[in-house]
Amino acid sequence: METQIDYWQAHALLEWQVDLGVTEAIMDAPVNRYELPDHAAKPAKAQADTQVPVDQGPKPSRSDEGVEVAAQLAKSARSLEELRDALAGFDYCDLKRGARNLVFSDGNPKARVMIVGEAPGRDEDIQGKPFVGRSGQLLDKMFAAIGMDRQSPDSEHALYITNPIPWRPPENRDPTPAEIAMLKPFLIRHIELADPDVIVLMGNWACTALLGRAGITRLRGHWQTVLGKPAMPMTHPAYLLRTPIAKREAWADLLEIQARLRGAS
Repeated sequence: METQIDYWQAHALLEWQVDLGVTEAIMDAPVNRYELPDHAAKPAKAQADTQVPVDQGPKPSRSDEGVEVAAQLAKSARSLEELRDALAGFDYCDLKRGARNLVFSDGNPKARVMIVGEAPGRDEDIQGKPFVGRSGQLLDKMFAAIGMDRQSPDSEHALYITNPIPWRPPENRDPTPAEIAMLKPFLIRHIELADPDVIVLMGNWACTALLGRAGITRLRGHWQTVLGKPAMPMTHPAYLLRTPIAKREAWADLLEIQARLRGAS
């Protein structure tokens, strides 16, 4: 017959055990853990139909999967509007989670000159357009000097601008090689759909994305080829704001672009 004790008796017994140094309540009877059983337990027999899993090798990472999905979405886009929608619905890039807006493009998509910049900054993230801060103001002045304007309805004098990264990296950090690679299919398709006569690679990250190498101070002023089109690397306006003496080299690059456009007319 079980002994019935009330709450206060149980409480007093518990305090007494705590005072004795008891820290765990395990079982009613002590267990000798050094005592060996008479017969060791035999492992259960494997069922005849049990299949041993075959090593399939490392599973593709989310980044690798993102590159494949990006390539499929970009390829299926038949217009710039469809490409923008595909990019807006692309959820594999973590940059999207911390950005306010998708920075897709600005200017006239029929322009002969397409500028590829770097990652968006704070001002671009707020407005959802590339090159709208101090760097954008300097960019507009630079190309206005050779008669070109992003607002021009005339394709001969218009500019079309995009970035290899459409979302602002946190704290304006540089994009990672994985982010560049994941979003590159969208950039390639963007250029194919816009079909400019000349591409301007504005800064190191544009060169990294489309040429596979950086070093803008060595690359600038020397024509390259991107998707079969002439491409001119130029120093980014942000660099020119920090290093005004480099503006004379940027002016020489602008004259090269102007001459190439006149020769292709």
